[in-house]
Amino acid sequence: MSTSAEIRVFQDPSALFHAAAKEFSDQAQSAIREAGRFTVTLSGGSTPKSLYSLLATNADLPWDKVFFFFGDERHVPPDNPESNYRMARESLLAKVPVPPANVFRVQAENPDAAQAAASYEQALRDFFQTPVSGFPVIDLVLLGMGPDGHTASLFPGSQALGEKSRWVVSNWVEKFKTDRITLTLPVLNNAKTVMFLVSGKDKASVLKEVLEGTQPASQFPSKLIRAEHGRLIWMVDQPAARNLAGARP
Repeated sequence: MSTSAEIRVFQDPSALFHAAAKEFSDQAQSAIREAGRFTVTLSGGSTPKSLYSLLATNADLPWDKVFFFFGDERHVPPDNPESNYRMARESLLAKVPVPPANVFRVQAENPDAAQAAASYEQALRDFFQTPVSGFPVIDLVLLGMGPDGHTASLFPGSQALGEKSRWVVSNWVEKFKTDRITLTLPVLNNAKTVMFLVSGKDKASVLKEVLEGTQPASQFPSKLIRAEHGRLIWMVDQPAARNLAGARP
């Protein structure tokens, strides 16, 4: 894990979500002032959903200059209850005036997960216009962390952890017996800012391992997120941080 990580501990989930919403807004305003646009990669799960619902009340952001991508997606159609896109649409995207063309979802209804991944990578390449051998610079990557230490759809011991050149891959997740489509580590680690949101006492033991432990990173993929050229921020609530050394809000 990056030694430059910023670890911010909040008393409860509400304080966490409000702080994350402010960080999102501040970064969006800064990027739009500097570059005329803000690119953000959304994550799935229950914790980001609470953030998205809060962001949906922000009428001051120039939403027409915000471009949304997805860090990972389940191999399901966009109207499926398991879809990360559906969750983001219902909690945020349908509630703010963001142009449909600014939302880049994974075409996960494609029965071929590898093809869906390749198509999404091409869509990102077309948007970011990055040199063939390079990786995009996304302004903000939002990530969560599972109780097993996974992030995006990079699961412990999964093949995608070793990917060095692709932007997006389909990753077989043995515990769920399904493919997931996910951004790769080189893309996630090339962002200007990576921000983890971690909430709940069920994450306490794995959070301590990821931030302070010595087990192999391949067993806890969140350890592999390093934000090599930017900032890595961990925003966690007190229940999740309960086992960290000296963690106080």
